[in-house]
Amino acid sequence: MPAAGSTRETHPAGSAGSELTIAGALMVVGFLINIVSTALHPSGEEDDHQAIFTEYADSDAWVAVHLGQFVGVLVALGGLLVLYRALRGTGRSALLAHLAAALTVATAAMWAVLQGLDGVGLKQAADAWAAASAADKQIRFADAETVRWLEWGFQSYFRILLGLAFALFGAALIAGRSVAGALGWAAVLAGIISVVIGVDVGYSGLASGLQDALGIAFFIVALIFAFGVLISGMRKHGRRSSREAP
Repeated sequence: MPAAGSTRETHPAGSAGSELTIAGALMVVGFLINIVSTALHPSGEEDDHQAIFTEYADSDAWVAVHLGQFVGVLVALGGLLVLYRALRGTGRSALLAHLAAALTVATAAMWAVLQGLDGVGLKQAADAWAAASAADKQIRFADAETVRWLEWGFQSYFRILLGLAFALFGAALIAGRSVAGALGWAAVLAGIISVVIGVDVGYSGLASGLQDALGIAFFIVALIFAFGVLISGMRKHGRRSSREAP
């Protein structure tokens, strides 16, 4: 029983192992769903609006692809929230975990707005431009560009929020020492990469060599982190099971 005045939660090691396993599994599944969905996304020169809007208007899978991305990222963010449950009672890391969870919720909200703009709003605007008469073409193109610029803004801040959430989770793991410190540093690195991408989107739009390189780096580091959390949870659960075995 906690001493009087203590606010620290008890958190059995077996429970932490199960939560780490679930957290890692959700992150891995979410990232893989997002990678598959992104591979089906129409590609082209993102900031050549006339060319890329034509691609978007011709895409029959646009809404479905973005729905897949939406679900994948939410599943991965759900994994981070389960990770918070595994960290919330580990003393020094508790405050960092609380802040990371709050940023994860804000990231999910930003992601929902971004996907609504990109997956539905931009598609409708591109379709309207493609189908417009010559007299209305310029107006419809301007409408589509406005939606695109809003997408830039939300993409920029989504990346920044996601990066801050990853960095804080990494700091919580390092402080709590509940898993190997390398996993915490991997999360911090993924967070820094995501923040840099977000800042670059704000200045450069959605097409830059920096984003291409860092986007690949983020997925690799984030997947390493997710698999690491999954493996750590499975090992903790396995050690507990072996101790309890007769």
